[in-house]
Amino acid sequence: MINEIKKEAQERMGKTLEALGHAFAKIRTGRAHPSILDSVMVSYYGADTPLRQVANVTVEDSRTLALAVFDKSMIQAVEKAIMTSDLGLNPATAGTTIRVPMPALTEETRKGYTKQARAEAEQARVSVRNIRRDALAQLKDLQKEKEISEDDERRAGDDVQKLTDKFIGEIEKALEAKEADLMAV
Repeated sequence: MINEIKKEAQERMGKTLEALGHAFAKIRTGRAHPSILDSVMVSYYGADTPLRQVANVTVEDSRTLALAVFDKSMIQAVEKAIMTSDLGLNPATAGTTIRVPMPALTEETRKGYTKQARAEAEQARVSVRNIRRDALAQLKDLQKEKEISEDDERRAGDDVQKLTDKFIGEIEKALEAKEADLMAV
């Protein structure tokens, strides 16, 4: 019973950390990375389709992404979708290849992205703390129903706290890495 609660808390905290990783991937750094375009949707014959399903995204060099569109008639639509996305990118078409140069980040932009990264990390911390609160409440309920002793509840609570501290530490490491990535010129 106690192990199930701890395991569920650990899984949920792991998912929170994973979600933070996805959120950080969407925050643009000065370097080209294919996941930057994950949020771009292309109007593909009337249906909004993720860019990855209509084009192959590769890193050409540290500041340029290259897209090979599968359906050549979709090149204009893909280019338009990238331009209208809120990423601030300007693609250039060269024959059948679309090149997306990554503009250099200004100091102000870097600070804005850093602030966004901190907000995402704080959201993840809050989520982890909420998971801890839920787990502790479940343990307290078990103790009230006399299914576990007070000592067991306290020990399990300490384990949940250690788990929380571990995941918050991992969130901090991820944030530090992202901030370093953003501030690198």
